[in-house]
Order: sequence, then structure tokens, then C-alpha cells
Amino acid sequence: MKKVILIATLFFSVCMFANAQKSVKVAAAANLRDVFMEIKEAYEKENPGVKIDVTFGSSGNFVQQILNGASFDFFMAADKSFPLKLQNKGATYGKVSTYIYGKLAVWSNTIDVKKGLDVLKTNAVKRISVANPETAPYGERAIELLKKQNIYDEVKTKIIYGDNISAAAQYAFTGNTEIGFIALSLAMSPEMKGKGKCYVVPQNLYTPIEQACVLIKKNSRNIAAEKFMKNIISHNYDALWIKYGYSK
Repeated sequence: MKKVILIATLFFSVCMFANAQKSVKVAAAANLRDVFMEIKEAYEKENPGVKIDVTFGSSGNFVQQILNGASFDFFMAADKSFPLKLQNKGATYGKVSTYIYGKLAVWSNTIDVKKGLDVLKTNAVKRISVANPETAPYGERAIELLKKQNIYDEVKTKIIYGDNISAAAQYAFTGNTEIGFIALSLAMSPEMKGKGKCYVVPQNLYTPIEQACVLIKKNSRNIAAEKFMKNIISHNYDALWIKYGYSK
């Protein structure tokens, strides 16, 4: 009887492990929301039985969560510095790999932002949404841009900070702010594309947004996560990245 129970227990454990190996828990930067869901749908169709579970948020917050033991298999950050922080803490395995470059945009429902940044200083703009620069790379680049263009001191009292880039975009989209610094990918999302006005900030005006990913160290390797990462850093989804304004 004990032998039967032992065999059953081992069989159950093997099945549980096999199922776990077909699940990939992803921590993804908020700017990836729409493009990632399209990639997820395509990948799951191409790989029956594999389940991609994703949580979106700010890259800085994910670093703390992972260091505190959050159960993620794969981290797709909005800037290379965050996976490198985890690597330096011994929380990853394999190398940190760049998968795309993001672009910063200025978006408004009501203000003509297409002429550039000087509009931020006008009386028509009372509130500007920016992602938290401490935890969100797009927010950090927005503040960097404002300072380099000698605009920051004139507009800093207008700035309202969102927890992540999606929150900053939502503030502008709903009219809680007249203008938002957002990821171009969100301006090209189904929710926002063709609505409002958008100014794509020239990429030479801010530090490149090099978005990188890495596998998170666990008790055992997750082969499904490794395979998913290979696909992310490949050219398999270039058409989707381009659709949302990214560049390789």
C-alpha cells in the first residue's frame, strides 16, 4: 500500500512539474501592454499547451518584487539598467538581452503638441502627466528631456506623476492632464490611435530607451521560459514591434 502511495505521489509530482514547465510567468513593463498581448496570442497558438501569464507594471517596482521573492520566470524591462541590477544581485541566469528600442511621445486630447515642446510653457497647459522617474524609464527620459531643453524649471509645478507609463497615458487620455509624456507604443494602441494629437520626440534628444530582458533564477530551469525569451529577442515578431512604433 505504501508503495502504491509513493508511486502515486511521484507521478503527481512529475505531472505538476511538467505543467509548471509549460507555464511562463512574465513581469513586463507597462509600455508593452498592447504589443505583448498580441505576441502572447501568437505564441500560444504556435506552441499549444504553453501558457504565458503576464503582469504589467513599472520596471523599478518589478526589481524590488523579484528581489523580495516574487515568482516570475522572465522579466521584460523598459530599460536595460533594471535587468542588470537583478543580474548584479545574482537573481538571474543567462545573459541580459536587448529586445527592442522604445520611443518617447507627447500626447494630448486638446492641445496641438505637434509643433514641439514649447507648448508645455503656455497657460493652456496646467497639468502634465509623467511616469514616476524613479521606477519608470519613460518617466526618467521625460524629465531628462525637459532639463536638457531648459524647460523643466518652468513646468515642474505642472507635473503629475503616475505609477507607470500606462497611468501617465491614462491621465492624458481621460483629461486629468492636458498633456502626457507617454510611450509611442501606447499612442499607437487601439485605445488611443487616431485620437488626440501626438508629437514623437526626436530620439537624439534623450538617452536611448534600450529595453532588455532576462530570465529569473529559480530552483529549477524553466525550459518554456527559455524558449519564449529566444522568440522575444529574435526577429519573429518584428512586424508587431514596428506596428507599435518600436525599433530593433
